[in-house]
Amino acid sequence: MLRSHDNKQIGMEFVSIEELVPKDHLLRKIQRVIDFEFIRDKVKDLYCADNGRPAVDPVVLFKMLFLGYLFGVRSERQLVREIQVNVAYRWFLGFGLTDKIPDASTFSQNRRRRFTESRVYQEIFDEIVLQAMRRKLIGGRVLYTDSTHLKANANKNKFTQQHVEQSTRGYLTQLEEAISEDRKLQGKKPLAQKDGEPETKQVKISTTDPDSGYMVREGKPKGFFYLDHRTVDGRHNLITDTFVTPASVHDSIPYLGRLDRQRERFGFEVDAVGLDAGYFTAPICKGLEDRNIYGAIGYHRPTRREGMLRKRDFAFDSKQNVYRCPAGQLLRCRTTNREGYREYSSDPQQCRQCPLLLRCTRSANQMKIVTRHVWQDSKERIDAHRLTEQGRQLYSQRKQTIERSFADAKQLHGHRYARMRGLLRVQEQCLLAAACQNMKKMALVLNRSENGAKKPFRAIVLTFKRVIAALFPFPAVVWA
Repeated sequence: MLRSHDNKQIGMEFVSIEELVPKDHLLRKIQRVIDFEFIRDKVKDLYCADNGRPAVDPVVLFKMLFLGYLFGVRSERQLVREIQVNVAYRWFLGFGLTDKIPDASTFSQNRRRRFTESRVYQEIFDEIVLQAMRRKLIGGRVLYTDSTHLKANANKNKFTQQHVEQSTRGYLTQLEEAISEDRKLQGKKPLAQKDGEPETKQVKISTTDPDSGYMVREGKPKGFFYLDHRTVDGRHNLITDTFVTPASVHDSIPYLGRLDRQRERFGFEVDAVGLDAGYFTAPICKGLEDRNIYGAIGYHRPTRREGMLRKRDFAFDSKQNVYRCPAGQLLRCRTTNREGYREYSSDPQQCRQCPLLLRCTRSANQMKIVTRHVWQDSKERIDAHRLTEQGRQLYSQRKQTIERSFADAKQLHGHRYARMRGLLRVQEQCLLAAACQNMKKMALVLNRSENGAKKPFRAIVLTFKRVIAALFPFPAVVWA
């Protein structure tokens, strides 16, 4: 039977916004488990208490931003339009059906005038992590770290060539001490201190977003990008740290500093970490051992010329501190360079008569040089972990933790592109996106655990009812 639908759009109805939002809506779950009142305390010093026009409630302001990241609305103007027509959004913000929504310019004006130099975004993210810790959702024992790229809001063809200072390693002082000690054992003088200007390199600088970095990586797109260096906890895949750098910065440079920051800020007692091959460097391996942390790091096969001998074909003798080549010649240590590598050189007189010369070296003086980092022992011990059962299990969880976290961020929360320009703005984006992912995960996990806790009790009640029904055969409807 075909019916015509009556137009009821102009009729008046008495409804409650509370009744219009489904009971199982994501925003209801988030509102139930997250306490947002801390935001007001974090930003109260940025507002004048007794002067000026009344401001938008900061809790409402940030909850509006959270909606944009939770549901992948990249445009703040579009976000305001969505809030105007979405009942669930209005309920989450505490608005009625006819309340006026703040203008989109409110975000930009507060960002420019009030929050630019503050650490409010970092503090909000940290507080969400602390709330998760209080609910036993974060253990801080096993951490997984990786980076993903966000396309900068910049044309890759508009740039200038400039000389910039090279990135400074946080472990530079410790490395210099190790080099001096190693040269002392060899009977050599310490390296002279460098005078003059620091080392620079020529890079491409975007004329649109100078803070971004030009990325050139195998298997990655070329252009101006940012890197989001993210760490997640192994218990429920909640994010414990996010840090933004230009894409030209190597993954390993900020790692140890961010690891220490989490240990200090949240009191993590880290037992193990899982990292991909980009973090397999001697300084990181040494840093993990110094912190008594078990590391499972992926292996990256070194590149070599076709037909040439591999470095592993040269056996190292730790007792004599020499390398032995496949032909039996001993390569002895001659110096330790400024980068922290010992140089083991062969005798050219013997190499000229060696049948493996053409597969060993193409140098003009027929001398083979093999390098070994002063912290290579730490690197080899960490590398051995990936071959153990514990290391395999630890590393295999990367795809279910950090890689899944990035996949959800890109697919559901608009994390493929930088929404704004500038390092501080992209850092804001990454912190808010990570905070929203944590809120969502906390809401789903706690809601699942609550439902799971009810099921065993319900099963016990049903069993009790069946036993009573068997002993006292009342009508079935009584025990339903």
